[in-house]
Amino acid sequence: MTQAQIEKRIKNSVILVTGGTGSFGNAVVERLLKLSPKKIIIFSRDEKKQHDMRNLYDSPLLKFVIGDVRDKDSLNKVMEGVDFVFHAAALKQVPSCEFFPIEAVKTNILGAHNVITNAIEHKVKTLVILSTDKAVYPINAMGMSKAMMEKVMIADSRKIIESNNEHTVLCGTRYGNVLYTRGSVLPFFIEIMKRGEILPVTNSKMTRFLQVRYYL
Repeated sequence: MTQAQIEKRIKNSVILVTGGTGSFGNAVVERLLKLSPKKIIIFSRDEKKQHDMRNLYDSPLLKFVIGDVRDKDSLNKVMEGVDFVFHAAALKQVPSCEFFPIEAVKTNILGAHNVITNAIEHKVKTLVILSTDKAVYPINAMGMSKAMMEKVMIADSRKIIESNNEHTVLCGTRYGNVLYTRGSVLPFFIEIMKRGEILPVTNSKMTRFLQVRYYL
């Protein structure tokens, strides 16, 4: 799809971003605001981050709603009249999901299912679901919960086809680690270096592969 086609689709549309105060939410909102949407709804459960984001953008196009994807009713109220949904709400920290796997199930699997169900019921045009590279042959709870989320999305997309639903398209994408996002290792390392301390490395023989992209 060309830039002109993207702009045509987004212009005057209503967009919902679940987990919209996170790193992805901020990035996508910044880009969407330039495409003249009718309204962008930021749906999340952190009022402090919503307050900060409201002050940062100071845009009448943004509407902030407190809610949780675990609560289908709160999603039902906010999904009315929405054209496009970016589902970014999730438990993303590997240790948190390891220590509290049931919470990961509630948010990453059941929460995603609530979003999908509501999107279909409200005839949303396109729902983009953010998964993770950790869903590929997962070995931790976070990756497993996201892999199950993908299975739920695929199963629900089959139901859409079987019911001849021509309104809603489900789209999944795997989101890799992004340098210097909130909760990533770089801000952590920088704070340690500022204090003059030794960087803690899990395994000195570990190799990390980075893909660098430049945007003009």
